[in-house]
Amino acid sequence: MRVCLASTSPARLMLLRQAGIEPLTLSPDVDEDAVAAAAAASRGGALPPEELVLLLARAKAGDVAGRIAAEHPGFDGIVIGGDSMFALDGQVYGKPYTAEEATRRWAGMRGATGILHSGHSVFRVAPGITPVEQTATAQASVTFADDVTDEEIAAYVASGEPLLVAGAFTVDSLGGAFITRVEGDPSTVVGMSLSTIRRLAGSLGVVWTDLWSSPTGR
Repeated sequence: MRVCLASTSPARLMLLRQAGIEPLTLSPDVDEDAVAAAAAASRGGALPPEELVLLLARAKAGDVAGRIAAEHPGFDGIVIGGDSMFALDGQVYGKPYTAEEATRRWAGMRGATGILHSGHSVFRVAPGITPVEQTATAQASVTFADDVTDEEIAAYVASGEPLLVAGAFTVDSLGGAFITRVEGDPSTVVGMSLSTIRRLAGSLGVVWTDLWSSPTGR
């Protein structure tokens, strides 16, 4: 039983490896901004974060699930897609991309609590069957230290770490020291909820421990 991660996210790859899974990785051919814009136009307004992360997760996993038989003949397993967004005070934040934007966000996050929304899509793929999908969202609240200094923010932004992650922070690397509380599945904040993925895989008839790369999960 194999696992394909429909993502090039280092954090999601590391998360699966730490859980005993060595996945195949394929980059989804999805224009996330175009998908979000089309959904907003159809809805007549922006989608709430829990709907948008699920929409994007499904688009990513669906693209890879549709290609994998041609690119990896005989693949028998699951394809996992995910997406994350951070909501704080009614604002939804993806990746900041620039140092200026990351700095601005961190100045507003000190002492605050926000919600990390994560969408999950899992496809069961095997030769001779039509791929079957299960989906779910997960949330975790994140509280930031109120004494983070401007100098610490500048150093963290200069590290480059927060520029390409949802919400401009990590909990499992340099940013972890500035977070005082996480409520919910901690892996949600890293990139996807492992407990949610396990549940979705199970609903597709896949036993989680069968996905381990070795009997010990190592």
